[in-house]
Amino acid sequence: MQLVERTSSRVRLGWPLTGALAVLFGAATLTAGASVLSGHGSAESGPIVLPVVWFNFLAGFAYVTAGVGLATRRRWAAHLALAIAVATAVAFAAFIAASIACAAAGGAHAHRTVVAMVLRTGFWSVVAWRARASLVAR
Repeated sequence: MQLVERTSSRVRLGWPLTGALAVLFGAATLTAGASVLSGHGSAESGPIVLPVVWFNFLAGFAYVTAGVGLATRRRWAAHLALAIAVATAVAFAAFIAASIACAAAGGAHAHRTVVAMVLRTGFWSVVAWRARASLVAR
């Protein structure tokens, strides 16, 4: 019985913490995306892939929404987190395909974008997994 109590207290703490991290990640994404799209951050960010920047910027709103939903233990937030993870993986795959074609043609490659998309895909995959695990535990 004590194991069940520990698990449920972890679940109760997990939702707000995961939600807070998602909101912070979303706020950072919106800030960085707005900076690059407005031209203020493009010099230090190197070559940019505009469709990926737009995708990430717009996804930032979904990140914040999912984070608030997770923090308040809303079931829909777990589904939104999964949708974000899948959409980010699809965008990453499209970016990789375009990068391979661009590199084959001798174009510049945006290494920072690869790192950012790995981070985003990994983060949202973990958030979706944790949210689903919390739903199952309920």
